[in-house]
Amino acid sequence: MSTDDRYRECLPLGELDADSPQLIQFDGRSIALFHHDGTVYAVDNRCPHMGFPLSKGTVDDGLLTCHWHHARFELACGDTLDPWADDVQTFPVELRDGTVYVDPDPEPDVPPATHWRNRLVDGMQENLDLVTAKAIINLDDLGEGFSTPLAKAVEFGTRYRAGGWSSGLTILAAMANLSEDLDHEEKLRAMYVGVSEVADDCAGEAPRFPQHELGNGDLSNARLKSWFRDTCEVRDSDGAERCLRTAAAALPPEDLVEVLLAAATDHLYLDTGHTLDFVNKAIETLDHVGWDHAVDVLASTVDRFTDATRSEERSQWRQPIDVATLCFDAHDALPDLVAAGRGRTWERPADFVGTLLGDDPEAIVDALRDAIRDGATAEQLTRAVALAATHRVAQFATSNEFGDWNTVHHTFSYANAAHALAARTDAVEAYRPCFDGAMSVYLDRFLNTPPAPVPEPGESDRDPADIRAALLATFDEQGRVNDAGRLVGEHFDAGGDVAALKRTLGEGLLREDAGFHTLQNVEAAFRQNEFAETDAERRLPLIATARYMAAHFPTRREREQTFTIARRLFRGEQIHGDETPAA
Repeated sequence: MSTDDRYRECLPLGELDADSPQLIQFDGRSIALFHHDGTVYAVDNRCPHMGFPLSKGTVDDGLLTCHWHHARFELACGDTLDPWADDVQTFPVELRDGTVYVDPDPEPDVPPATHWRNRLVDGMQENLDLVTAKAIINLDDLGEGFSTPLAKAVEFGTRYRAGGWSSGLTILAAMANLSEDLDHEEKLRAMYVGVSEVADDCAGEAPRFPQHELGNGDLSNARLKSWFRDTCEVRDSDGAERCLRTAAAALPPEDLVEVLLAAATDHLYLDTGHTLDFVNKAIETLDHVGWDHAVDVLASTVDRFTDATRSEERSQWRQPIDVATLCFDAHDALPDLVAAGRGRTWERPADFVGTLLGDDPEAIVDALRDAIRDGATAEQLTRAVALAATHRVAQFATSNEFGDWNTVHHTFSYANAAHALAARTDAVEAYRPCFDGAMSVYLDRFLNTPPAPVPEPGESDRDPADIRAALLATFDEQGRVNDAGRLVGEHFDAGGDVAALKRTLGEGLLREDAGFHTLQNVEAAFRQNEFAETDAERRLPLIATARYMAAHFPTRREREQTFTIARRLFRGEQIHGDETPAA
């Protein structure tokens, strides 16, 4: 098509008054024409921020101002002075014999995918949730799905937070994992939550200035492991980062897991379990974005080792019973225990999890020792500890202080991480979290006094869809903790599809302004459900997380409102005419 053929006749120039912009329609698109300083300009009539008609705006000194949120646009090229608004589309204009002609479909200055990738980064830099949501929705429509937002957010989060890996990147990884159980629309919400949490975590933080790898690329696994542990021991973050970067560049994933797991368990239950959980999420992130990103991703976790609180320094791990020494003694005995169990096969006894839930720490440690001696794998034992930790959440007594939900949650997320890591390595250190996690389960025992009853299996003739709707309704009212657990149990009784139940729980989670721990809890519960061997084990994590969710919901749902606005704008719907427009 020639240049001339692209232009469409609009109106005589004389009909275009400087103070009264005119609207023209081409193929369903509304274009506003402005006559300013002797020149005619054409811009998309929809403000790129929230769709307000720019024809109702004001032009002054070459700037077009939208009257809804006062976004300002340079008339000639559409560039905005306000990053939260985005640039407005402009259209080439020609005057021919006193008539205005417009090209309504110009070639874009940059490809749409490039534009929205850039806007995604803008949204993270400025911590603008609406911009982030728009970018994720548009990138998905352009076929880039989860991959681009995830990769961009990982790169951003590891570069622009001096303290390194924290809650934002952990949530991002959890949402990437969770998305496998969600419908497409909820997948977009999950990625929006993850990316916006990374941006919020980095807001106001100094950027991270990385150390360099060591020059010797031939260092052995054993030496790098030893050096990394030694530098973490003395809280030398710079030295630890150089060692870890070198290891990440040189070692295969299994060896890297061993290095990280050893350092994360040299001390007990580091940072209330967060260190092990964050390391596991960093590793899971690499499964999503590729292990070629291992150097920067893993290096960002260093402060989680060097700055972490060590639980053996906390009084509850020393008094009235010194459970810290029980753990360290068990750690020291692991090489001999593992050697004794080599070649043997262990099956978990029916009362094993009950022992872990008991009130005798020495009996708990002895049971774990005996299991290893009998051939139990680290993956089997971390799974058993995770089951015990799940019971603590499922049977949390609401008579406790509200903040104590976090205590049982921390143990659960730690045990889930330990189980995930144990599946990746046969290193002896993979057994350590069994003892640390089991002692945390023991220390949490009073939070199950009295234990909330876990719904017993029964029969229900209700439609599972009705049960799921009732479950969602529990999240609309405060305090319906036991109702939520009961409804999950009834869904199993009615023969409901577990995948549909997970989708409903995901919907309930993502419509709320869910906090860090709640997002973690649901993702861990979904994962533990996958490893269930019995009907009781399948029920337990979903009952537990439904109770946890109900305890923390409802919220203001601001995040959902922002995502809904972005979705409606993408569909071309009008926002400004709503009865209660978003501010």
